Amino acid sequence: MSWELAVFAVLASTLVLGVLWYERSRPASQVIALVAALAALAAAGRVALSPIPNVVPTTDIALLSGYALGGAPGFAIGSLAALVSNFWLGQGPWTPWQMAGWGMTGALGAALAALGGRGLGRLPLAVACALAGLAYGALLDLSLMVTYGGEQSLERFGALSARGLPFNIAHAAGNFALALVAGPALVRMLRRYRGRFEFAWSPRRRTRRAAAVGAAALLAASVASGVPAQEPAAAAPNASEPAPATAAAKRGKGIAAAVAWLRGAQNRDGGFGAAPGDDSTPGITGWAVLGLEAAGVNPEDVRGGKSPLAYLAARKREVSGTGDLQRTILVLVGAGRNPARFGGRDLVAALRNRREADGSWDGQVNPTAFGILALEGAGRSKGNNGSAAWLRSVQNDDGGWGFAPAAASDADSTGAALQALAAAGGGEAAIRDGVAWLRRAQGSGGGFALAGGPVNAQSTAWAAQGLIAAGVSPGSVRSGGGSPLDYLASVQARDGHYRYSDQTDQTPVWVTGQALAALSGKAFPLAAVPQTRAKAGGAAAAPPAPAPPTGAAPAPAAPAPKAKPPAAAPAPAPAPAPETPATPPNLEPVEQAAEEDGSEDDSSLPEIAAAALAVFVAGGGVWMLRRQRPG
Repeated sequence: MSWELAVFAVLASTLVLGVLWYERSRPASQVIALVAALAALAAAGRVALSPIPNVVPTTDIALLSGYALGGAPGFAIGSLAALVSNFWLGQGPWTPWQMAGWGMTGALGAALAALGGRGLGRLPLAVACALAGLAYGALLDLSLMVTYGGEQSLERFGALSARGLPFNIAHAAGNFALALVAGPALVRMLRRYRGRFEFAWSPRRRTRRAAAVGAAALLAASVASGVPAQEPAAAAPNASEPAPATAAAKRGKGIAAAVAWLRGAQNRDGGFGAAPGDDSTPGITGWAVLGLEAAGVNPEDVRGGKSPLAYLAARKREVSGTGDLQRTILVLVGAGRNPARFGGRDLVAALRNRREADGSWDGQVNPTAFGILALEGAGRSKGNNGSAAWLRSVQNDDGGWGFAPAAASDADSTGAALQALAAAGGGEAAIRDGVAWLRRAQGSGGGFALAGGPVNAQSTAWAAQGLIAAGVSPGSVRSGGGSPLDYLASVQARDGHYRYSDQTDQTPVWVTGQALAALSGKAFPLAAVPQTRAKAGGAAAAPPAPAPPTGAAPAPAAPAPKAKPPAAAPAPAPAPAPETPATPPNLEPVEQAAEEDGSEDDSSLPEIAAAALAVFVAGGGVWMLRRQRPG
């Protein structure tokens, strides 16, 4: 076999193996949509910047996709971007080389994550993208020598590389600049997206360690609070032990188990990842802390090394988006800290500065609702009347709210809007209509779904918190024999965490944090939770009993049972103000409009991507037909 044939064989094998690698990874449908979206974005960017020689975003997008999503999706994005963009820029013998080069760039991103972790900063990522541009240029120089014949020698390769050096430097410089500006934001978005839709338990040591720590924490919590240690929620009851007397007692045990599980899922840096053993993120940490605070646990009393507040302070530069500010303000208020003095930053002022002239944040329902809640919790409610008026003005005719004006009503947005209107005061008619919509939207078994999707724990928790804020007992809102609280109890796993649904178990830390808030009978914003961790020279106090749910009737003077759980449901009352601000699903959405928790606005990316890719392919086909048409 000649040297040229050997190189072509390696090239073909690289492409075939890359495609098989991606196919055999069995990606979820949402990841397939994301791959198509990113490939379309990379192709569009390459075409748009084609007038500037060798300055293209394709290398950055491929490498950062592999870094955030893994090698198989990264390879698919890079190779597909080369193929699609060449419908505009011209197909030829260079296309397979470009597909392999950008595909391997995606795989290189995954290798970078494996070697250095997924916490690399802005500058290291930019340097990696620049080096990838130089490596890609060297591969294309090799393709010229192999494809067009002539002397196959190191000297000739050096001559070709020298001639193309200015272009390769331009490529590397463009990569560096683009990654420096947008790299970390793209990585965060992609990791949030994939973490939101994909989860599988891993039987690794860290997961076993988290389970062991969780069991120990459960035992400690049981001893301290007087709640007897229990078998996992889903385990068969011991015939020799009496069944809990009431649903409230079962719920109290479920809350204790979930708190213990969350404690065990904490990382040594003080933060939380989407699942035990995952890298910590400020977003997931915020949701976990809000759930713990709702259950009566101050985050300073939760230390798997450092505290969650110490972790958030160390990552304060990442608290930059509207949803980040809102969520972090809520966390700090619940911990009894001043959000106007967070690591030298005034988060309250930063959030108020983002409010638009019409009173909304970003012109969307969830950010506006969470903005009201955050400012109410921080005691800085000036301007919230205008924001509440905006919320009332975009209420749908059916009584619910969608993620944006005129969007179809969903449980997540409606639950958030109800909490905000109750916190701001007034709007009783809008609140009544919102509650009526939730009653009609409830699914069989008591749960709620988002935007026509499956019934799930997060949407159910949002709806329950909206009912609580409106003074309606979630236990009294029933469908198919079940209430929202019954549905949440049905998806609690053996180890204490809450599953996303009866079919899937993605992002269990996030889901458990949100479920805890609803099951604890709390609406946002939350009242400050006393810290019980021992001070220097003093003994630790017993953990405080969970506060009664918002709108609940006062507890009777009779002696409380040994294991006193939170009240099963609040007694009906005229729309009381919730205890603390709710943080937007930001995650973005603030995952908003899109998928499961109505909180992250990047969830519409798959639809945009699919449409963009379809336009690319259709346009390419028309272009090729016109070129082939005679005369």
